[in-house]
Amino acid sequence: MTLPDTAALLYQATSQLNKTSDTPALDAELLFCAISGIDRSAVTTGRSMTLTNRQREVFSTLIKRRTAGEPIAYLLRRKEFWSQDLLVSPEVLIPRPETELLVEQALEHLPEQPCNVADLGTGSGAIALAIATERPNVQVTATDISQSALEVAMKNAARLGVRNVTFRQGDWFAPLADQHYRLIVSNPPYVRVGDPRLEAGTLYEPVDALISGYDGLDALRMICAAARRYLNSQGVLVLEHACDQKNAVHKLLSQGGFETIVSSTDLAGKPRVTWGRRQK
Repeated sequence: MTLPDTAALLYQATSQLNKTSDTPALDAELLFCAISGIDRSAVTTGRSMTLTNRQREVFSTLIKRRTAGEPIAYLLRRKEFWSQDLLVSPEVLIPRPETELLVEQALEHLPEQPCNVADLGTGSGAIALAIATERPNVQVTATDISQSALEVAMKNAARLGVRNVTFRQGDWFAPLADQHYRLIVSNPPYVRVGDPRLEAGTLYEPVDALISGYDGLDALRMICAAARRYLNSQGVLVLEHACDQKNAVHKLLSQGGFETIVSSTDLAGKPRVTWGRRQK
């Protein structure tokens, strides 16, 4: 395939994606690079390249899947989070940029000395691996009820060379047994049943990682009620939640035995992360 052929192919793909993607040209280029094995700079600088007939067929199939609404991260099988290149699959929720605020808040509450951290519902391992990378003297325990999700997370840990994370299968706190932690962090499901704000792309993601009861608070309710017994004295619980759940989460944390409850806003100025300190 010559350069003019490449340009025509990308133009056609971009046109197909216009109706379903906010970044059609970028999506087309990323999928093209994934199939051809070339660097994106080769496309943007106009170097000539060749695709086999088989590669063209695969590219066409991926464009059709993206046009149907399948997330680009699943098609590429990877997603960047906290400057780390993570493997993702339909078994795990795709890490969102706003979740980096959760990591930031968690790191702010970690001391310099070694301590234990728990990440509940780790999914791809994004949060646990970000914390473990930034704090190599911290031991992180990451739990998830899904063995398939944990397999993705363990692959990410191996690829990144992160050794201070232990992965355990089980529902929320169950794998923690009687251990206590300086900090517990979680990005649980918090979308309510029938929420019209669910994007089309989320239909491809695991429903259990998104939806949490009629008001979206089932998981948050359980975590806030149980976390205190797994935290050290003055330990901190850090949670991500929907922007309209701030007041509800404050109330749940207060009822669960937490004080100094504070919320932080995302780049859009909306409350997205709330933390509370365990009462003595």
